[in-house]
Parts: sequence; structure tokens; C-alpha cells
Amino acid sequence: MTKLEQLLSQYAAYHLDHKNILTHFVGIPLIVFAILCLTARAGLMLSGIELTLALVIIIVTSIYYFSLDRIFALIMLIVLIAAYPLALKIADFELAAWLSLSIGIFVVGWVFQFVGHFYEKKKPAFMDDVIGLAIGPLFVLAEMVFMLGFRKDLEQRMLDHARVLRAEMDNKHISATSH
Repeated sequence: MTKLEQLLSQYAAYHLDHKNILTHFVGIPLIVFAILCLTARAGLMLSGIELTLALVIIIVTSIYYFSLDRIFALIMLIVLIAAYPLALKIADFELAAWLSLSIGIFVVGWVFQFVGHFYEKKKPAFMDDVIGLAIGPLFVLAEMVFMLGFRKDLEQRMLDHARVLRAEMDNKHISATSH
């Protein structure tokens, strides 16, 4: 099993309910965009190029995603680069407008996340493993790719392993509550 399959399976174990996955299609992109907006204002000029914290985040996460899977990483990089100019525009707003809009988008994204986990009856994956915060956007992208009919072999391996992990989680929970 590849590292990508492991990470997606671990994340998927908390996301087997389709309503939860659908809420993540809205929540996670909003959260990621809000983070870009919040970090696009912090930066410095290097050789005539503005290097923002948002751009550093895009570069670092892209390098990490490329270490896991070139196809998903390339798609994610394209999406992040497409969102970056809008994040920069929002970062140029007056302080109160920038913060209000960015934090508002962030909060709405998290509301969607927690509504989804209400349906799932499971806490978010990052509560057990912080890497879930980085894998969440990749999971949403993978789910979209799977819905479009691509990489079905990866989807099946991920789901098979996720169900095993979910059963182990449920058994641990039952054992813990019965003692």
C-alpha cells in the first residue's frame, strides 16, 4: 500500500457517509480559501516579486502532495494557483473587511465540516491525527476524481482499507465504553 493510499484510507475511515463527504466538498475548499486569504496579506518583496505566506503555503503543500501523487498534486496546484489571485484581492481590502470576510469564510467552512460529522457520527480525522488537516483537501480532490470515473482502482483500495480501519475504530470505542 502506498503512502497516498494509507493517508486517504485513514482519512476516509472518518468519512464513509455520503452526506459527510458532500459537506466536505463545500467546507474544505472554503477553509483552504480562507487560509489563503488570511495569509496572503503577510509577505515581503524579494527581487521585485512579492512572496506572501499564502504562496509559501501553496509551495510547501504542493511539494508534500507531489511526494504522494503527481496527478493529484498537479491538479491541486492548478486549483490553488487559480484561487491565489482572488485571495490577494481580498487581502488588499481594508483591514476590517479583509478580516471579516476571511474569518467569515473560515467559520462557514467549519460549520459545513461539523454538520457533515454530525451525519457521520464521528469526530473529524484531524482530532486523532493532525496530518488530516493536510490530507482533507487531497481527499476532497480524490473523491471528485473518483466521482468523475477516474482512478477507480485507487478508490476501491482506499475504501476497502478505510472500512477495516473504521471497524477497528468502532471496536475500540465499544471496548472502551464497556469497561
